[in-house]
Amino acid sequence: MPDNEVITFGCRLNAFESEIIRRAAEAAGLSGAVIVNTCAVTAEAERQARQAIRRARRRHPAAAIIVTGCAADLAPERYAALPEVDRVLDNRAKLRPQSYLQEDTPADLSETAAHLIDGFEGKSRAFVQVQQGCDHRCTFCVIPFARGPSRSLPMGVIADQTRRLVAAGCREIVLTGVDLTAYGADLPGQPSLGQMARRLLAAVPGLGRLRLSSLDPAEIDAELWRLLAEEERLMPHLHLSLQAGDDLTLKRMKRRHSRSDAIAAARRARALRPDVALGADLIAGFPTETEEMFRRSLDLIAECALAFVHVFPYSPRPGTPASRMPQLPPPVIKERAGRLREAGTRALAAELSSRIGGETEVLVEEPGLGRAAFYAAVRFATSGIEGSVRRMRLVGSNGRSLLGVPVQ
Repeated sequence: MPDNEVITFGCRLNAFESEIIRRAAEAAGLSGAVIVNTCAVTAEAERQARQAIRRARRRHPAAAIIVTGCAADLAPERYAALPEVDRVLDNRAKLRPQSYLQEDTPADLSETAAHLIDGFEGKSRAFVQVQQGCDHRCTFCVIPFARGPSRSLPMGVIADQTRRLVAAGCREIVLTGVDLTAYGADLPGQPSLGQMARRLLAAVPGLGRLRLSSLDPAEIDAELWRLLAEEERLMPHLHLSLQAGDDLTLKRMKRRHSRSDAIAAARRARALRPDVALGADLIAGFPTETEEMFRRSLDLIAECALAFVHVFPYSPRPGTPASRMPQLPPPVIKERAGRLREAGTRALAAELSSRIGGETEVLVEEPGLGRAAFYAAVRFATSGIEGSVRRMRLVGSNGRSLLGVPVQ
């Protein structure tokens, strides 16, 4: 295996960083290695990573196996002790080419985010990581310990990266971060995410589509709401970090929004941008969750008309306050996660059905498949050039994606 193999677990940010890892390893001259980019959000993600490490050793007995990512950052000794593992890198070291030549020293997580970089997803969309780390301490989450405090990338660097990507043919930019709505709090003048996005669109007039990753409903600033209403180049799609729909659960999670705040955010988004589609993260089976409390989370999918639902079965993370709360039986957690997913599937089908008969701009990602402005997948029979934006009439749905016909 002359090329390096990068195995990724976890969030979109991890997937983005895996491409940077691939490039960094190649730049260092590393070849024939397996690099496992782990996730620490759930115990299941860690279990799958350990399985992948063992499989990698069986498939490639002579290869160097390097483990990195959030799980390895939090417990490097655990992964270093695995007989299959040759090297463990923290989250900062994994982005540096020199890390793949020699052992790197631990990074100072208090420094600014000057290392953040951009990367393509295919030829049509690119991610720009504008923020790293998190200053909040949700009781179920270990990510702040793995990613460090919140650090933001200066506007000038973001604009330069975006210009370069647009010049290379990118049609859509997705702004990403661990806690994206915290952007700017550590910068001079404390610019908000909305202010930065407006300045970015003004600074790069050739950027046709700007999309945002997960947003904390407690931190969506007034400028971002105005931008959603006024700027067509900001895609009509918001993904909200809700986690639960019950106020007591949210309080025990140490979230900063209430159920009514979540519903108000969904209503405000639709009032400002009627064509917006909404998604959300929801956790099933949080400690102390009763059936009645769970039902309020389940009902939130319909009340907020959440089309794109990401469900996470709760698993205790060592050292977190939630891990010391009374736990639910695993079968109950699994059953509730299944009910949330079923409700999400129905909500997506209803959302797609409501779009039939309308038109939308579709970013062609590969032959016969593209992404609508409101994020839904669109399939089409006619040929299209990857990376182009085609206006399409939506004529059908299979419940998971839409069928589009190019408008002549």
